[in-house]
Amino acid sequence: MAIDQGEPKHALGVDFGTSNTVAVARWPDGRARPILVDGSPLLPSAVFAEPDGSLVVGRDAVHSARIDPVRFEPNPKRRIDDGLVLLGEQEFPVVELISAVLARVAEEWRRAVGQVDPDVTLTCPATWGAARRSLLADAAARAGLAGARLVAEPVAAATYFAEVLGRDVPIGSVVVVHDFGAGTFDASVVARTASGFEVMAVDGRDDIGGLDVDAAIVEHLRTSEWQRLLEPSTSQERRAQRQLWEEVRIAKERLSRAQSADFVVPLLDTEVHLTRDELEKLARPVLEQTVRVTKGLLDYADLPDGRLAGVFLVGGASRIPLVATLLHRELGEAPVVIEQPELVVAEGSILADAAMLATGAAAPGPTSELRLVSTGRAETATVRVAAASVRVPGTTGLQPPVDPWPDADHSNWVPDPHATVPQPKPVFTPRPAPQHPMPARPSPPPLNTPRPFSAPHTVYRSPTQVSQAVRRGKRRPGRFVRTLQVLLSIVAMIGVPLVALVFAYGYGNANPIDADVENLIDDLRRLLGI
Repeated sequence: MAIDQGEPKHALGVDFGTSNTVAVARWPDGRARPILVDGSPLLPSAVFAEPDGSLVVGRDAVHSARIDPVRFEPNPKRRIDDGLVLLGEQEFPVVELISAVLARVAEEWRRAVGQVDPDVTLTCPATWGAARRSLLADAAARAGLAGARLVAEPVAAATYFAEVLGRDVPIGSVVVVHDFGAGTFDASVVARTASGFEVMAVDGRDDIGGLDVDAAIVEHLRTSEWQRLLEPSTSQERRAQRQLWEEVRIAKERLSRAQSADFVVPLLDTEVHLTRDELEKLARPVLEQTVRVTKGLLDYADLPDGRLAGVFLVGGASRIPLVATLLHRELGEAPVVIEQPELVVAEGSILADAAMLATGAAAPGPTSELRLVSTGRAETATVRVAAASVRVPGTTGLQPPVDPWPDADHSNWVPDPHATVPQPKPVFTPRPAPQHPMPARPSPPPLNTPRPFSAPHTVYRSPTQVSQAVRRGKRRPGRFVRTLQVLLSIVAMIGVPLVALVFAYGYGNANPIDADVENLIDDLRRLLGI
């Protein structure tokens, strides 16, 4: 919710994502536009370590990785708990990798706007604890973005929905945020309160995203001649492989606007024709998973009628037209999707002044009180970190679907002491989330073998919301209880008037009640001619 505090200033909202980072600049007069990096609003969140120890980021890192992939980290956000990351022969603190990406954003800000110190907001998953939030804020300070404030990603999206799009979100209603990105998917129920927005419940999948659709297309189109591309052994083949995945992604995006798309397979110089019908057939298993998660989350939230203000699609992969179609059929609510859904979270964070997160220890409040309430996970000690399930050594916790760095040393992993998702309290037990088998996807290039979807449903809910739900009596009684209530109502409607009639008929005649009943029946018979 936008709050005007003093003279307007320049503002910079940064969405540090798993695959891409997006930044939006806002001028004091209210104008807002994305910060372009190499001509695009999407900056790959990738980092490459040069032999001299310097770090390059974005597309430069992606290009350099074709020559020496062991020095490449494509997803620093997934490594936030690792402490140190090995790139080539040198270890780098993960805060330096994140700082390098944010420093590129700060550089482009100065190039586009000038030497102006903006109010900076950073977004992070709603379930991150204070340790992770502090690390992100520290990385921003090192990058020259000192004083950055943190906003939960679904809160930023809901704020954009209400403030930028001008959608009606009354106090007490909720917005469902369907965030379908390149590597992960999250669904959130965000409630509008008197002071802003509050995350009511979160669910998602760490192992499905737009890359699944790309991998399904590659698997569908591949021929025996593609083996050189899928398992490259030379620099030329590695470059061709990267180009192939880029061509597939572009074709997928074109099919959101057209009925067919053509592209040339690099290295082989063969032309491929892909139709929207083929894309939807390949993407449907992945998209149906996201729809089931969103529907299950709404069932869990158990909203009263009329409380849903809208369903908002964010994330680049939500452009696929079938996403909105499947959600509309399942939820009965037409989702809202904009032309550039990747920019939603970054711009929304600028306006979400009432929903800031502390960068220190979690303070009392709706977002900091989020608790893990999913059942069936007592045997694990995991923390959901945006794009991977992190394992605590010595437990049987969930493993990442694909280890981003299989040779890294995980022995020094330390759990977040201020995590906002500890084990559930035995006060409230939700309905268990159903498990749905899912065809696996190949991991990002160069792998092309399916990987299983291992992460179960993970639902978070505020204790404040739970207690309010109990006080409001939102849980409806069972069928037997409702039937008994109806029968008692009918008996009361008939019996009470009859008893009153008997007492009124015999009032003051000093006769016993049974005599009054007999006299009343006789009079009724004579009246009706029976």
